[in-house]
Amino acid sequence: MADSSKTSVMGYLPQDVPPPGRLILLGFQHVLTMFPATVLVALLVGFDVGVVLTVTGVATIVALVLSRAITGKYIPLYYGSSFSYIAATLAITHANFATYAGDEFVRIAQVGIVATGLVNIIVGFLIRAGGGKATLDKYLPPIVTGSVAVVIGIALAAAALDMAKDNWIISIGTLLVTILFSVYLQGRGFVGMLPILLGAIAGYLIALPFGKVDFSSVATAPLFSVPHFTLPAFGDPRAFQSVAAIAVIAIATIPESTAHLYQISLYVDKLAEKMGRDKLHLSELIGINLVLDGLGDMINGMFGSTAGTNYGENNSLMVITRNYSGPVLMAAGAIAVLLGFIGKLGALVATVPLAVSGGLAIYLFGVIGMQGVALMMAEKVDLYDPRALAIGATILVVGIGGHIGMGGNLPIPIPGIFPDGLPAIASAAVLGILINLIFVLFPTKAEEDAVATAAAD
Repeated sequence: MADSSKTSVMGYLPQDVPPPGRLILLGFQHVLTMFPATVLVALLVGFDVGVVLTVTGVATIVALVLSRAITGKYIPLYYGSSFSYIAATLAITHANFATYAGDEFVRIAQVGIVATGLVNIIVGFLIRAGGGKATLDKYLPPIVTGSVAVVIGIALAAAALDMAKDNWIISIGTLLVTILFSVYLQGRGFVGMLPILLGAIAGYLIALPFGKVDFSSVATAPLFSVPHFTLPAFGDPRAFQSVAAIAVIAIATIPESTAHLYQISLYVDKLAEKMGRDKLHLSELIGINLVLDGLGDMINGMFGSTAGTNYGENNSLMVITRNYSGPVLMAAGAIAVLLGFIGKLGALVATVPLAVSGGLAIYLFGVIGMQGVALMMAEKVDLYDPRALAIGATILVVGIGGHIGMGGNLPIPIPGIFPDGLPAIASAAVLGILINLIFVLFPTKAEEDAVATAAAD
């Protein structure tokens, strides 16, 4: 495998294997990036944190190994807990923050998570059988996937600010230092690929005088602890409710996953061009990507982890650092597994002050939204086209307004399935897809004339 450090442009393509020391550091930076969101989702929905860290790490490694075995290429994505499933999962677990919901409710929720994986796998195979990216672009065009990415990034803004408000001086200081590292360390060798890790360290130093760094939990944590794995309760009569509540949210994560792959494909090929190496065209692997995404959820559901998707936060990290190495992501997965089993290691990472995580999240979550804009620009979405405007406007208003303005759910309850209302992001994605489907089924006169002209020629 080529080491990109031998070229004039610093960065790693998916097939590149950095030296061992760099591999571990870059892998740890990925873990630092995924840790807050992955753990936060687990705490919110009442799942065992050790299980979630371990199983998402395993799912990431499995997806990377299979992507290389099936396609000959690594699809450089990290699979972690998804915010999109929080409301639906809470409807099953009725959890309180940082309190384990109990085996009974967690096992029922696991059935819905397994079903979510099946939905992704089925859609992935349909896309592969029906023409790949061309088919997906017809039914999930860039205006849908790009707009959903923008919604997700902006919808997470409140979560980032909620963490940041723990101490604004620490969070803003962490944010500014991280931005400066990401800009001014570019082109300065390997150190330019570690802005998030360096930003977190700087945040630690900023937080010390405020008494926000507490290592007492590290001293009391056991050196070794086995996560509390559970199996799904397929035979429980409430299992269907779990499937109906959770699996439908895949309609939101499918365009999210699609957007993530398109974004990474765009940036990977741009880096390859700068390095004078062959482009990988990872966007052509969207069907396999969805199958792997679904397999990840099936692994999560079978062993007691939360529903998830590939992570926009880690995509942002890769874009910022120009590190797309598949082996680095596998190292990150292995570190996540260790975090699940080694109590003191997990406790050490958990000492990152909330305000530091908030400062990092402002940057990372914002980049998710900006990548959605970059995707639409790269795909040359015509925002003067009334159809594109209609789709994008609907997704943005319903998704952002519902998630931030209405607490995550639209005030449209469905008894027994969505008693608190329809999930805003999922509803926005569905509306965008349905509006686009209308345009596909009922083309404009100009489109009909163009088809007739082409047939006549």
